Amino acid sequence: MMTLTQELTIADAQGRRVGWRGWAALVVLMLPVLLVSVDNTVLSFALPDIALDLQPTSAQQLWIIDAYPLVLAGLLVTMGTLGDRFGRRRMLLIGATGFAAVSVLAAFAPTAALLIAARAAMGVFGAMLMPSTLSLLRSIFTDRDQRRLAIAVWAAMFSAGAALGPIVGGLLLEHFSWGSVFLMSVPVLVPLLVLAPILVPESRDPHPGRIDPISIALSLATMIPIVYAIKEVAVHGLASPAPLLFLVGAGFGVLFVRRQLRAETPMLDMRLFRRGSFSGALLVNLLSVVALVGFLFYVAQHLQLVIGLNPMNAGFALVPGLVAMIVSGLIVVPIAQRVSARVVVPVALAFSVLGYVLVARSTDPGDVGLLIVAFVALGIGIGAAETVSNELILASAPPDKAGAASAVSETAYELGAVLGTAVLGGILTALYRANVVVPAGIPSDAADAARETLAGAMAISHGLDTALGQTLRDAAAHAFDAGASVTAYIGAGLIVLAAVIAAITLGGTRRIEPSQE
Repeated sequence: MMTLTQELTIADAQGRRVGWRGWAALVVLMLPVLLVSVDNTVLSFALPDIALDLQPTSAQQLWIIDAYPLVLAGLLVTMGTLGDRFGRRRMLLIGATGFAAVSVLAAFAPTAALLIAARAAMGVFGAMLMPSTLSLLRSIFTDRDQRRLAIAVWAAMFSAGAALGPIVGGLLLEHFSWGSVFLMSVPVLVPLLVLAPILVPESRDPHPGRIDPISIALSLATMIPIVYAIKEVAVHGLASPAPLLFLVGAGFGVLFVRRQLRAETPMLDMRLFRRGSFSGALLVNLLSVVALVGFLFYVAQHLQLVIGLNPMNAGFALVPGLVAMIVSGLIVVPIAQRVSARVVVPVALAFSVLGYVLVARSTDPGDVGLLIVAFVALGIGIGAAETVSNELILASAPPDKAGAASAVSETAYELGAVLGTAVLGGILTALYRANVVVPAGIPSDAADAARETLAGAMAISHGLDTALGQTLRDAAAHAFDAGASVTAYIGAGLIVLAAVIAAITLGGTRRIEPSQE
């Protein structure tokens, strides 16, 4: 009987269609894709429980969410280079083992600081998982039509995973403590460790780029100060060290770009960004994820802390949006084969703008139906835009740069997850702190905690007498929703910007076609 590796080798040489084993390999590779993207947002619904248990500051609360995607984004290109050199399947298996082990440590973290450290370690191993998935799909699906569908499934799962996080979190938190959202990675990664060696062939780049420790350090030194600066502005305003941090990050970014342009075998080929279609699709990808994660940051807290839904019901409220995101990501493939991307993407993103406008114009904070409709509209636009932009990123890159293009696409996604919380979540937090009016009669320490976060205010209210507690809850909810209205218009503006970029840069490119071999 022919082995899978032999089958794929023949298919690669002749462009033949793969059979059931290729599609089984696709299912296996979707496990890490779903897990990593779910982990970006699963904490949205666990955050209120974590805030009550570990009592983090507002800055720590943001870092609990962002430490993971920040480290993940910073190391994606590096881990992609290591996978090219030592084997993409091998890197996938090492990452899966480490990710599961560190997830167990995160589940039982006793303090906010240790949880942040565990989340950062999860980012290291998560970065080993992601770069190999898309590269392995390209080596498995050599037939153009099959590969187009496989990449559409990959993109749909990547986007849908972000929305699935709060739903999974809601179901787990209904029955277990907040640590369960981390323990879920163990049963997901065990099948990967068992099935990947059987179904997924090993793949290497015969001419990999060299490992460059200086470039690795420069890439991290670029992103960490910039994202930290965004957080500082959100929490402390411009009086913080934020401007200096921006300058430091930008300076290291210039050094990183110069080193890549001068290197004979750069870790990241910056010349890819000279292609308008590549850069445009990348920005659409980035801004779409910013909008999605920012929306989830708001809606998870609103459903639980303002409306008062339990985690499971709050999670189920997002199911229609999740379904819309998956379906639109798949339906857009045949549409984009016939209609230019410069038309498809802006039309799709118009639905997402509608979703944010519905939130901004809402006058009834208890209207769950409106939030469901808003998330469905957002999901339609994000699902379609993510599928098209990911495909165009690969299609716009030369065949020998496909691995680098994959890593950049995934990096944009992870940076979008960071910025969605840091920018939109940070603005919402800042507006809440500026507008909340703590009623008189509350002790100063408790009043300070109530001003820090919405979760803090709700926790304090339960320890007060009935009338005073209700007054604090009403004041906190009003301040949070008022901030959400302003933040929603900013989110809508980001999506409009993405649509304009798509209309300008994606014209003249191939419609959603795989890159030429």
